[in-house]
Amino acid sequence: MIIKSSEKKEKNNVGLIIEVSAEEFDSAIGEAYRKNRNSISVPGFRKGKAPRKIIERMYGPSIFHSDAFDALVPSVVRFIADESGLDIVGFPRATDVKVDDETGTVEFMFDASVYPEVTIGEYKGLSAVRPQVPVPDSEIDGEIAGVRLRNARIEKADRPACVGDTAVIDYEGFIDGEPFEGGKGENYELELGSDSFIAGFEDKINGMVAGEERDLDLMFPVDYAEPLARKDVIFKDKLHAVRENILPDLDDEFAKDVSEFDTFDEYKDSIRQRLSKLKQVEADAAFESALLEKIVESMEADVPDVMIEEQMDHAMNNFARQISAYGMDPDAYLQMMGTTPGAFRERSRESSARQVRVTLALEKIAELEGVEVSDEDIENEYIEAAGEAGMEVDKLKESVSLDAVKSEIKLKRAVRIVRESAIVLDPPPEDEETGTEEGPEENPEESPEDAKAAEKPKTAKKTAAKKTAVKKPKPGAEEITAAETEAEAEA
Repeated sequence: MIIKSSEKKEKNNVGLIIEVSAEEFDSAIGEAYRKNRNSISVPGFRKGKAPRKIIERMYGPSIFHSDAFDALVPSVVRFIADESGLDIVGFPRATDVKVDDETGTVEFMFDASVYPEVTIGEYKGLSAVRPQVPVPDSEIDGEIAGVRLRNARIEKADRPACVGDTAVIDYEGFIDGEPFEGGKGENYELELGSDSFIAGFEDKINGMVAGEERDLDLMFPVDYAEPLARKDVIFKDKLHAVRENILPDLDDEFAKDVSEFDTFDEYKDSIRQRLSKLKQVEADAAFESALLEKIVESMEADVPDVMIEEQMDHAMNNFARQISAYGMDPDAYLQMMGTTPGAFRERSRESSARQVRVTLALEKIAELEGVEVSDEDIENEYIEAAGEAGMEVDKLKESVSLDAVKSEIKLKRAVRIVRESAIVLDPPPEDEETGTEEGPEENPEESPEDAKAAEKPKTAKKTAAKKTAVKKPKPGAEEITAAETEAEAEA
């Protein structure tokens, strides 16, 4: 094979013409013949026994060309990667192929995307707001309240149901007098106030007593999954029992039961410390994200579309793994959310494009700073990553390439270079009258970055509740997708 021509096109695309020798092409045709001869009928020959020349004379000399081309493409792609001297991203795409009948050679036309040239502005001495990280008593109390509720005793209550109780109910929904799929449940344990059913359902159960039956006249929300959205519905409910939570006292005995601490004060202080560390991590991530946003804004790079598409695929794979970890089928989840894999993937385009630009900027910083990675650095990274993933180091090495680990180390060090040279700005003071933050007046360029860049994506929670049409849909899938895409931007 030889490279006959290489022509740079727009947006870091290169057009290549690769000539395959007559001998290589003839060998590929021989493979195609052996692959197809058993399915070709030739008078006077048993299937599979007709010589190649006879078949070509009968059906035309190009009968095996298509399969021969397919067989050659992988080796041509490898040849481009090894010999073109281009830093190719993605896979070269064959656009045309021509056979020279006189010489027996073949010309393959390929389009390939190459790594963009990147230029960045200042990346040291940047300034950004680092959010304050107070831990109000209300958050600590809320944390303790959750633990207290999970450790409550459940007892039968001989009184009307109210918020906080568990109501054991039978229910069946009817639309225009007809029952519908997923609208029925028996002996369902519903926590009143959990907001897990459609609006109004739990409110109308408040005040019911054991043995009482009641019709709940409701409407499915406009954003509910079709075909139930906006439909009027009547749920026929029967309350079997009311169960109340008997909360434990908040004392030293409670602390001993739920933690390793001997006193309630020690337990409460441990929660404050843990929440403070979490908020520190979030504040650091927001600070880094704001710095990286400034670097990306000053960066010049003509990013090939294939890099964004690959990042979108990566985001989709991460979403599928995350949803599967919660015991849900990704396709079924998306169907329940009223979307398709294609539409859902497309919604990640903007965040994927940002992630690609962040990665390019960090790679450029690592290059400018001459970041080097030693074998010891790589081994330590494998050990740390394996510990976080709960895997054996050797198993992780089988699934994560050396180049990927080396790249990850360089990106982390580039982030550290940016962060350690940065200037931390305090958040602007709150307006005393409105309670809103005032932006700096003299230097608007140093105002806080878009809060969206610093937000931590939410994740769906695994639920053991029965599948039922009266339940609210699970959290939006878009809350899950961006999880790793955004996290990588902060790495």
